[in-house]
Amino acid sequence: MNERHFYEPKEGHGLKHDPLNAIIAPRPIGWISTVSNDGAANLAPYSFFNLLNYKPPIIGFSSQGRKDSVTNARTTGEFVWNLATRGLAEAMNVSSATVPADTDEFVLAGLAKAPSKLVASPRVAASPVQFECRVTQIIQLRDAADEELEQWLVLGEAIGIHIDNSLIEDGTYRTASARPITRGGGPADYFEITDDHLFHMFRPV
Repeated sequence: MNERHFYEPKEGHGLKHDPLNAIIAPRPIGWISTVSNDGAANLAPYSFFNLLNYKPPIIGFSSQGRKDSVTNARTTGEFVWNLATRGLAEAMNVSSATVPADTDEFVLAGLAKAPSKLVASPRVAASPVQFECRVTQIIQLRDAADEELEQWLVLGEAIGIHIDNSLIEDGTYRTASARPITRGGGPADYFEITDDHLFHMFRPV
């Protein structure tokens, strides 16, 4: 067996860069739009995000610190997930800026809003897929010593899903056609999903 680099996270990783985000990668991006009680729109990307249940569809994003997305999701009980694509990558990155709570990241990133059908939160009009969600749980994470962390997991049921018809071929959604992007490790690594790396593997019967 090859030699392994072993470390206990609480003692530090001993490398130039923390490898954790690069190991658990690529990660889908939770590009979350919300609206405050007074109608202020917010848009922010989260790399701790995924689909967590199939029926009903439940997705979740995790925020380090109680950011505006968490506050708005808690007070309104709603949020929207917008698919981040290669064509929207730069705008998505702009929306990640740390700005005052009353700043509209849609405006900051030059993105048009689209109204949702079932929730108040706006959608990113240029995004080819959006999930309108109702919050089901907001959980403050704890460590192994049962200490509370400044990390909040927001879970929501997708009650309305918008898909650009161009991504559906013969009744099947084509993942790579949207050119979705995913988060890699380090401060700047992203990956685009393309059909070049597609392979098929069916579960054993």
